[in-house]
Amino acid sequence: MGNLDNKEKEFATILKNITRQARENRNVITSDEVKNAFSELKLDDKQFEMVFEYLKNHKIGVDSEAVFADEDLSDEEKNYLDDYIESLKALPVYTDGEKEAITIAALAGEKDAQEKLITMYLPLVVDVARMYSEQGVYLEDLVGEGNVALTKGVTMLEAVGEPSEVESFLYKLMLDAMENIIQENLSEDAGSQKVLKLVQEVADKASELAEDLRRKVTVKELMDETGWDEDKIRSAIKFSGDNIEDLDSGEK
Repeated sequence: MGNLDNKEKEFATILKNITRQARENRNVITSDEVKNAFSELKLDDKQFEMVFEYLKNHKIGVDSEAVFADEDLSDEEKNYLDDYIESLKALPVYTDGEKEAITIAALAGEKDAQEKLITMYLPLVVDVARMYSEQGVYLEDLVGEGNVALTKGVTMLEAVGEPSEVESFLYKLMLDAMENIIQENLSEDAGSQKVLKLVQEVADKASELAEDLRRKVTVKELMDETGWDEDKIRSAIKFSGDNIEDLDSGEK
């Protein structure tokens, strides 16, 4: 059993790593890179099929460019995206030479150049947000997190050596910011599920005991019947808003 658990953990780690690798490569990865990453686990064709399906569902292109379809977005998100992209058209357009000069000046710590650098990369934030859409976080929130990361990032360029590395540095900060907000959202969902499960468990046991006694049960009776500690039962009562029908909490 331990070996199986270890293999599952290794599989999850590799999957996470190749997903990030694809993100850093503008949402594209080759099937050979995927197969090489999993080589030690010796996956069969069906397992690889599942991996490729997972990548596709996360909008990652395998051996091809990733495709973002607007039908994947809610009407609210489509309207937001259209309005936001329209607003970006008002931003100044720079030549390659101007972009390079701005980047060099921003690296030297010039505030004006850093502000210009933000406007240069605002459209990239939208592209990155599209990669992470449909993962439980609204597109507007993803863009917001990306913009915050970009704004902070232009003040942290001392960590970058060359002008050619600036875009990659800022891009990775955007990835980190969006992955963090998705992870926080998943944690909140998991927490909500845990709370619901606790309330349901206590409600079910209270219902069973109330049926036997033909009346509401007390916290003490439920503790004696189940062996649970009082904190567990009181927590369920609190999370339910004191609405566990067959349980007399003794608190009014």
